[in-house]
Amino acid sequence: MTVTLADVAARAQVSPATVSRVLNGNYPVAAATRERVLRAVDELDYVLNGPASSLAAAASDLVGILVNDIADPFFGIMAGAVQSEIGGPGGRAGGERLAVVCNTGGSPERELTYLTLLQRQRAAAVVITGGAVEDAEHAAALTAKLQRLTDAGTRVVLCGRPPAPETGAVALSFDNRGGGRALTEHLLALGHRRIGYIAGPEERTTTRHRLEGHRDALADTGLPRGAELTLHGPYDRATGHAATVELLRREPALTAIVAANDTVALGACAALREAGRRIPDDVSVAGFDDLPFSVDAVPALTTVRLPLAEAAARAGRIAMGREQEPPGGTATIHGELVVRGSTGKA
Repeated sequence: MTVTLADVAARAQVSPATVSRVLNGNYPVAAATRERVLRAVDELDYVLNGPASSLAAAASDLVGILVNDIADPFFGIMAGAVQSEIGGPGGRAGGERLAVVCNTGGSPERELTYLTLLQRQRAAAVVITGGAVEDAEHAAALTAKLQRLTDAGTRVVLCGRPPAPETGAVALSFDNRGGGRALTEHLLALGHRRIGYIAGPEERTTTRHRLEGHRDALADTGLPRGAELTLHGPYDRATGHAATVELLRREPALTAIVAANDTVALGACAALREAGRRIPDDVSVAGFDDLPFSVDAVPALTTVRLPLAEAAARAGRIAMGREQEPPGGTATIHGELVVRGSTGKA
């Protein structure tokens, strides 16, 4: 049975005119209403009729790149690397493609909304970067959306997040667990036993995997999991600063801090300096990702180097069909421990 505009309006509890405004983008609509309409469009799998439908079904030169925060160098590097690879043979206008960077702000709802819009535009490819949200309802909705995209001929590549089985999406996953283990093993080898951990948001797969690696290394040495010295927060400098102040309050004898990423580590370093703690003489600090500023920090930051640009460029080539998919549609990309001046003996 054909789904109509009226069906979408009824599902979204708005007027047909409001649905038309949202889909045509020619009139301001409240954000909450727009989200509701797009959700109804997605749930009903509504497709425009008539000439507009024929146009939408045409081959597209559009490529969507989803990021959590374009201001974060982690995502900026990956978005730029994907975009550098999306031209080439097969596209119109000399092989060029139009890259649209979709900034979700870490919102699961916004992630689904962008995927709905890209599906309606018949995007040639979609590259989704960064960790996934661990929520059963969102995971089910995301799986359904990815299946619809791939069934419609859109190539979908996940870069830096776990595989999405049975969706047709290719996954290039970072070994965050292995990297987290390597950092903590490095600190343990230096004699550290009171190690604070500043983790990312609890609902993110990246957060869980890096923290699991840390705790696995502690367990191998016979130490407790260190839950009392683990704090969560956004992947930003403010989190690193505030969490370090709290860690020092909880454990004045703290000798090392592992941060969720390099930006968080910078905040930790600032808080330690303000508290009169020397790095690494009094407290060692380690980050994750090896973002460009890490080597220029004072002291230079020990971290796990993820090949962000290389992985994202590979994702772009796979999305454009210019590189073969990995066996089974999934590949694990390992990081490299980079030891610099911010860590030393306990």
